[in-house]
Parts: sequence; structure tokens; C-alpha cells
Amino acid sequence: MKKLHWGLTLIFASSLVLAGCGGAANKPAANDGNGAPKTGGNLNISLDADPPKMDPSLSSALIDRQVYASLYDKLIDLKPDGTLEPMLAESWTISDDKKIYTFKLRQGVKFHDGTDFNAEAAKFNFERNLDKASPRKSELAAIDKVTAVDPYTLKVELKSPFAPFLSVLTDRAGMMVSPAAVKKYGEDFLNNPVGTGPFKFKERVKGDHITLVKNPDYWQKGLPKLDSVTYKVINDKNVAFVNLKSGQIDISNKFPEKEIAGLKNDSKVKVVNELGFAFQGLHLNVTKPPFDKKELRQAVDLLIDREALVKVLLDGVGAPAHSPFTPSHFAYGDSDKYQKPDVAKAKELLAKAGKPDGFSFTLIISTSPANQQLGQLVQGMLKPAGIEVKLEKLEFGQILEKGKNHGFEAMQLGWSGRPDPDQNIYQFSVSKEYNNYPAYSNPKVDDLLNKARTETDTAKRKALYDEIMKILNDEVPYVYLYHESNLLGFSTAVKGFTYVPDGLIRTANLWKE
Repeated sequence: MKKLHWGLTLIFASSLVLAGCGGAANKPAANDGNGAPKTGGNLNISLDADPPKMDPSLSSALIDRQVYASLYDKLIDLKPDGTLEPMLAESWTISDDKKIYTFKLRQGVKFHDGTDFNAEAAKFNFERNLDKASPRKSELAAIDKVTAVDPYTLKVELKSPFAPFLSVLTDRAGMMVSPAAVKKYGEDFLNNPVGTGPFKFKERVKGDHITLVKNPDYWQKGLPKLDSVTYKVINDKNVAFVNLKSGQIDISNKFPEKEIAGLKNDSKVKVVNELGFAFQGLHLNVTKPPFDKKELRQAVDLLIDREALVKVLLDGVGAPAHSPFTPSHFAYGDSDKYQKPDVAKAKELLAKAGKPDGFSFTLIISTSPANQQLGQLVQGMLKPAGIEVKLEKLEFGQILEKGKNHGFEAMQLGWSGRPDPDQNIYQFSVSKEYNNYPAYSNPKVDDLLNKARTETDTAKRKALYDEIMKILNDEVPYVYLYHESNLLGFSTAVKGFTYVPDGLIRTANLWKE
């Protein structure tokens, strides 16, 4: 067996990209205060939405993960450079056939309720996440068997090699919850969360705030530095910015792009501005008119002015996209290159599809002002070719239901992104996968994507993704629009922050001057 320690590299080929106007000067760095770190005090963090569930096994919302970063430790964590580092798993080995992972777990760790973290607890978490009710089941579908070898050794056997497995454990599937608390609270565990993280749950007022207090028995000595963290729900990022300027909050998880340029000499507020893993785009239902015709999908793709979208919607903060991969993914490459809008060529495609005078379709968007603006921009971009776009506004939950049932013509939805390329493409493109809203099915794509997730050689995986994207960029079940940046606003009084490309605010090391 090959031994791997904390330096195991996640398959990133490129270094992190600093996007937009902020620059490194506006990026808080670790331990950037004057003198020794201070202890005590409360940190206020604004969230742009109310986290629905405090249970990582049941979570399906991105915003939940910001609170989880303080409540729960994972088996493995991400480092700023995209490599893996041990958290609750001190080390691991992988069998020569790439199917057996053996984890040596950290000893002396306790959950917030005083119970021990050990191999049996980790096994419980895996089995709970593999339950049909958990969204984590699909992420861990490669698992065949989990065994507690001894009190601090866990063996996970896979059905077949699965290259993204360790990467998956840096997110919700690798977060450890207390088995005793799950048994005690049952379905209400999501309102009574218990992990091993630097902070433990105190109270929640839905729609208003979540308060966590210091875990005095945290396994990392000297951490956390703060006494408490309060997450305040502020849906409007402009309102959050005003509160940041006034000192009512210390960190905001969203930041208005238009304010970045004015912060270069600001003594109170700084911004982290980094291109993340995320992408935004349009699902096109390939099973019904009008988008059952490839040429019509190609025409829509060709008419999108991606540079204009980034400029108008994001104030230039972000990057045009033509793939699900950003420079932080090893799979990033020529597939992300896009053509300039070409009305004449688009009309040729329309004629080839029997629609020389154009056609109309309904695009489902969310009710947010930003999405409404996006819809209006798409309307304007397609109109010169004779394509009429009708906008239908729905709440987020309704959009997900439409996607699940393939009850739409076109639908705008993005993805927050994950470290391994597989997690940004597989579930959207493989036949009958749960996020394949366009109902796209291509046996060759299925085969290539399954090969890519079982191949452990990075160069070979990259070649497979290149081949896959040639097909997807031709068949266009999804129109990639742009990659988003992670924008985090910080009071200059906050110290100890280090950016990690998943965009999560890790609070254990934070302190306030």
C-alpha cells in the first residue's frame, strides 16, 4: 500500500487566480495583526440567506456550509494552495488497486456533547450519509463497505476506483456529527447540531441569527481565539456592506462588486476577491421543442456575449465561461474558450434547424434582482437573430422542482463548484443523474465520465475531460455563462484569516484587534 500524508495534492494544475479589482493588497492574510493574537470577544458574520438545515447529512444549500465551518470538523480539509491536509484523519493509505482507503484517526477528540470521536463514530457518519434520505448518498455511491478496524482505524472499501473520493471528504460528506446526539434528537438533530468543531451551537432565531460559543475542549490547543461567533441573516449584500462599514458586522459572505474599486485606501474595510469553483449558466431541455434540435441550442450559445455579462452583472469581477472548470481545476483548458457573438452564423444555424425566422422559448429565472437582470440581458442578446425569450420568475424551490421533473424549456441555475472536476460535471451530464435537468443522454459521454472518475493519473483524466467537453460544447445541453469570484468583506480589525478556494470562512484562527 502507498502511504499518503497531509501533503497529498489535490489535482490542481494552476495556482489560485486573483480576480477583479481587489488585488493582493486587499486580501487579509493569516496572523496579519500587530503583536500577539488577542483572545476573547464576539465575531459577527453576515450571511446572505438563512441556512435551512444545520445537519450536513441533509444539507442541500450552499449557505449551510459557512456555519458548518465552525461547527463541524471534517476527516480531511483543504489548504490554501488546494492540497489536502489532515483534520480528524491524521493520515491515510490507499491500496494498490485504489479501492481500499485506510484512515488513522486523531485520538483524544470529543464531540460537543462530551462523547468520543473514534472509528465507530466515523463509521456511523458514513452509514448515515449513505442512507437514501441523504443528499450525500450520491457523493459516496462508490463505497461498498465501511469497517472500524480498531478504535482509531477506519477502512473504507470502494466498489471501483473513484479518483475524487478524498476530495469529497473535504466537504459535507466528511463532516463528523455526534452519533449520540443523532440518536437523542432524531429528526430534530438539524436544530440541535453537535460536532467536534471549534465552536458549539448555542441558539438560533430563524431568519435572524445563529449564535455559536467557544468549544473549550477543542483538540487544537489554543483555538479558537474568539469567545463566540454570531451569524446574522442579511439578504441584501448592499445592506451587509453598510453594516460592515458601520462596524455592526465584522465579515460578510457576499460583497457588492461595485464597491471594490473604492476600497483601495479604505481604513475600515477590505475585500477578498478570488475566482472560485463556481459557474452560472442555462439548462436547455433537450427532450422537447424547441431545444430538442441541437442547432437551436448552438445558436443560443453563440449569441451570448459573455464579456458583457461579466461587465454588467458583476462589474467585471469574475470571468466568462464555456466550461465547468476554472483555472484551479486541472481539467481547465481550451474548453473554456468561447466564440464572440455571431448573429450571421446563428441565423445559419436557425435556418438549418428549420427556423429561419427565429423562434421563442420560456426561460425560468429566480426572483432575485440579479437574475432578473441576467434574464433581460439574455433577451437582448438573442433578439437580433429573431429569438424571443419569455421570462418566467419562480422561487428557488420551484425552480429545483421544475428541473427535477424536466418541466421547462430553459432554466437558469448555477453551481457553487467543488475542488475535483468530477464534482462539477458528472452529475450534470451523465444520463439520469439527479442534476441532469436537461435530460441529456449520450452513451459516449457517460462512458468517458465514468472512466475519468476511475482514472487516477491526472494527465489521463485531463485528456478525458478535454474529449468530454468537445462533445458537450458541440451538443450544448447547458450554456455556460460565467465563473463567479468569491467575494468576502472584512473589517480591518479582523485578523488571522487565510483564504481557501472553497470560499468558506474558517473561524478557529480568527481574532479581533
